[in-house]
Amino acid sequence: MTNLNIPAADLTTPLGRAIAFIWQEAELLDRKDYDAWGALWSADGYYVVPIDPDTTDFASQLNYAYDDARMRQLRIERFTSGYSMSAADAAVTVRTVSRFTLTRSEGDEVDVQSAQLLAAYKRGATALFAGNLTHRIRFTAEGPKLVQKVVRLVNSQDALNALGFLL
Repeated sequence: MTNLNIPAADLTTPLGRAIAFIWQEAELLDRKDYDAWGALWSADGYYVVPIDPDTTDFASQLNYAYDDARMRQLRIERFTSGYSMSAADAAVTVRTVSRFTLTRSEGDEVDVQSAQLLAAYKRGATALFAGNLTHRIRFTAEGPKLVQKVVRLVNSQDALNALGFLL
């Protein structure tokens, strides 16, 4: 077996800072700390879960989610109000995010692609969701901010249910 000697994330590099930020986001979502998750976003950011696995034109395609700041806030309110079924009977989730690749670095922004496995437990059943993620992160004086998060589920064109949580 070959030892690849892959170092841990170096928090002094843009990729290392982005990885730490992405792991923080995953932890906030697993803890259902949606207000803190909402604070990670830039005002011009978009959260996208496309149905078409190859699309890049999210605005003109049908998506599971295509949330700007207003829609993210409405989603957070629905999850935290207790009045929605997705809030009242929320799944317990565990995310694993890995395979990080820096695909773009321009000025104060980076794009990082990764893989995510999400296990969701609800009513005695566990569902597994796998997807490829792309995070666009802007480094600001106030800290990193999400500009775009795209979740490309590997089975996005199948009938999906139980998406009562953020991916």
